[in-house]
Amino acid sequence: MATRRKKPEIERTLEDLQLPALQEVLSGVEDELLVIDSDYRIRFANLAAQRKLDQESALVGKPCYQVLHSRDKPCNPPLWECPLRKVLDSGTKVDILHPLHNHHATRYIKVTAFPLQDKLGNAKAIVEVRRDVTAERNLEMQIVRRHHQLLTLSHISNAVSVLHNLDAVLRAALDDVLELISGAVGGILLLDEKTKTLYYRVQRGLSPKYAEDMRIALGDGIAGKVAQSGEPMLIEDISQDPRTARLDLVSAEGVRGCVSIPLKARDRVVGVLNIFSHMAGRFGADDVSLLTSIGDYLGTAIEQAELYERLERVGARYKILLQYALTAQEQERKRIARELHDETAQSLTSLTLSLQAIIGMAGLKGFTDPDFLEKLKKTHSYAVNIGNEIVQLMKELRPTLLDELGLPAAIHRYAKDNLQPYGINVDFDFKGTDQRLPPEVEVTLFRIAQGAIGNILEHSEAKNSSIRLECNDTECTLIIADDGKGFDVSKLTSVDRSGRGAGLFIMRERTSLLGGSGYVESKPGKGTKLIAKVPLNRTVEDLAKELTGEEDTGTDS
Repeated sequence: MATRRKKPEIERTLEDLQLPALQEVLSGVEDELLVIDSDYRIRFANLAAQRKLDQESALVGKPCYQVLHSRDKPCNPPLWECPLRKVLDSGTKVDILHPLHNHHATRYIKVTAFPLQDKLGNAKAIVEVRRDVTAERNLEMQIVRRHHQLLTLSHISNAVSVLHNLDAVLRAALDDVLELISGAVGGILLLDEKTKTLYYRVQRGLSPKYAEDMRIALGDGIAGKVAQSGEPMLIEDISQDPRTARLDLVSAEGVRGCVSIPLKARDRVVGVLNIFSHMAGRFGADDVSLLTSIGDYLGTAIEQAELYERLERVGARYKILLQYALTAQEQERKRIARELHDETAQSLTSLTLSLQAIIGMAGLKGFTDPDFLEKLKKTHSYAVNIGNEIVQLMKELRPTLLDELGLPAAIHRYAKDNLQPYGINVDFDFKGTDQRLPPEVEVTLFRIAQGAIGNILEHSEAKNSSIRLECNDTECTLIIADDGKGFDVSKLTSVDRSGRGAGLFIMRERTSLLGGSGYVESKPGKGTKLIAKVPLNRTVEDLAKELTGEEDTGTDS
């Protein structure tokens, strides 16, 4: 009697899998389920797999690579990563996400494979569950894309808020946009209102000569039409589009796809954002929508930057005019002081001497009218007082010590003459002032000291004060302090009608005109300290050139 050969354990397992009840359950699973043995043969396919593959009974026993991928040998990377060998070798579950490309779209298949073991624990086959996750994958990619878009918009918004330099804003925005859409070529054109032409302000990936020479009139080319209409434009292939402004955009620059977006500020087109691709059909409607949103941000940034530039130009003109006004004021002070000295003071001196002589002559000749002599003496006294006031006025207008001996001596004499007579002690400390300072520095610091001394005398109620002037090779620092009643600096935000606060603002203006700084430290009951710092390496002419943007080109001899 012939002995019946015992079936291998794997075959009995597969037969067990095909029990009606279990087969019915597996056939109800929506995912495709296959059992594949170690020889790549399909041993079981549920109803979902049969329908997907459009086969039924003929499916079992065929090679999986033939049925699933129409191949004549097992799959290998990069076409497809076969899970069978990985599962059988490792004995563990494997997940693989594989894209399937066709002419219309890309589908994503998720394959989960785990070992099917016999009673001895040996993996002899795998169970492969296949699921179309295209919708989930696309949703995931869309979420990631939206996240990147929002992040880019956030970066651009921050740049608009923080950066006031237009080129810095546009460079940051262009870099963010190109990174977002994985591009390498693009640029931002601004509209010149005077010439009605567009020119590249910033660009990436274009040749410098092309970008520098490019000028597009409104209505010409792609960017010109976008600027004129205010509507975005998507071009799949520039080489096939008659609206291309320059043929070298294709031939020399090598770009094909293009999306052009108007940059608007309150419905006014101020520029155009151009993004290019070396491949045709690279951009889509989503890119246009995103870039349009970015264009709105950039339009606002351009408008804000233009306003800041105007303010800076106005501020520069204001500083220049103020410098000229202060210079003219000093020149006028000097002229008036000189005329008072040469004419008025000398005339008063002559008058005083003449009155003194008349009084002496009257005494020698025995003139006895006491009323006349008394009036004559009062007139002489008035003339002397007027002469002293004229001398003091000349010192106020232009102290001769400032011209003759320099800043330290002028400050020392002015402080002693104005503070010590009223019982206010003054300590002096001058360092690094052996050499004469530039005239504009001496005048500026003396006027600041003059104003500070006047405030001490008029407002501080101080008993003691100190004046410190320290200079080095690059900077002079003037510090004037007192132990008076002090005040709340935060409340001094403007000049009131009485003139209080004018000294602080004039000090700031004077120091800023020389590229320096000035500020006051004070608290009620804690005294006051004034600090003024002025650089020594820039002249008034240098500052005027910086403010106007002029450069000294010079000449070669």
